[in-house]
Amino acid sequence: MKHPLPTLKNQQEFGNVYRNGKSYVNRYLVMYVIDNDRDYNRIGISVSKKVGNSVVRHRVTRLIREGLRENGGMFIKGIDIIVIARGAAKGKGQKEITGAIMHLAGLHKLIEKSESVDAKQE
Repeated sequence: MKHPLPTLKNQQEFGNVYRNGKSYVNRYLVMYVIDNDRDYNRIGISVSKKVGNSVVRHRVTRLIREGLRENGGMFIKGIDIIVIARGAAKGKGQKEITGAIMHLAGLHKLIEKSESVDAKQE
């Protein structure tokens, strides 16, 4: 069974990230990030009705969650992340959505430096 990601649970937690967090945007997604003073990350995913009907919204949510789950281990710890799907995310595959997540993570400087990454840059 896949290990579930800790999530933002209520409107106050989401509101805090929206009000005080920093956001970056790309073609498919918007990502808000703020420090959470914990030793783990929490995520929130928002897909509005503008993206599509419930089947489409749930599919996009699953793609975002899977992209975060498979790459979240590379992120620095102690942050709350909200990912919002934009209309262009409709109909995209896992590769595009994961690429968009990693692009935004790079803009936010969320990816931990490792020896293998440093070695490639030299």
